[in-house]
Amino acid sequence: MSHTSPTRPATEHEPMLHAQLSAFNSAFAELGLRFRWDTATLHALASIEGEAARLASYIETHHAHLLNAYSIDFLCEAILGRKNAQAPGEWTPALATQSGAPRQAPLAAPQGGWDWSEPGLPALAGA
Repeated sequence: MSHTSPTRPATEHEPMLHAQLSAFNSAFAELGLRFRWDTATLHALASIEGEAARLASYIETHHAHLLNAYSIDFLCEAILGRKNAQAPGEWTPALATQSGAPRQAPLAAPQGGWDWSEPGLPALAGA
């Protein structure tokens, strides 16, 4: 007998949540940033509209020293470029509570700016 309920809150085992967390943490590691997000962090930031704004708020609150060397826009673009290369789309709490199959994230076409998937890019200094 299964002990799961279709109305249970999202957990770290929810596929899209797990994919997004893994992609963020991988992006942080690839860029040499010493952050690691967990489900509690993602849920705490979920009330902020948009991934870039969530990321900016997190950096400004927890790693403001990086802003001495890099602009917030640069950091967000670098992180989201790497993250979206692995897991396009954006997780929101509303997706976790929808009934039925998880929504597939659309594949995003690369937007202007640097191609962060380019091999050999150095990690961010001072991270």
